[in-house]
Amino acid sequence: MKLTTKGRYAVTAMLDLALHYEQGAVTLSDIAGRQGISLSYLEQLFARLRRSGLVESVRGPGGGYNLATAPSEISVAEIIIAINENIDATRCGGDKNCDGEERCLTHYLWEGLSERIHEFLSGITLADLVDRPTVQEVARRQDDRNRITASQ
Repeated sequence: MKLTTKGRYAVTAMLDLALHYEQGAVTLSDIAGRQGISLSYLEQLFARLRRSGLVESVRGPGGGYNLATAPSEISVAEIIIAINENIDATRCGGDKNCDGEERCLTHYLWEGLSERIHEFLSGITLADLVDRPTVQEVARRQDDRNRITASQ
């Protein structure tokens, strides 16, 4: 399994929303500015996240995006799956045809790893990440930097 930039950015953007959960809708341009992610890339990711029911869009002045449920209800695995990332370490994508039409010698090893990765990521919610002091420290730094940039 290789987590691509798409998966990393989706988790980062969702964590940003979770960090600002109590402040109402967050614009994608604010997330882009804080996280250094292209706005057009975020638009693509959020279209998938919205279709999966993880975020809701708010139109009009003060609009943007909100988490569809509380941060404690959204796991990292759900985010990765919502944007069509693969949490599968097998060579065959779980189809059990890695050696022609049969399983390869190490299929069960990689299948077991995939299950463990999924269990691990399913056990971590956005709220778990928000509660980490290191995450809070980085978020404060990003918010401070954003305030300075906005006032210039």
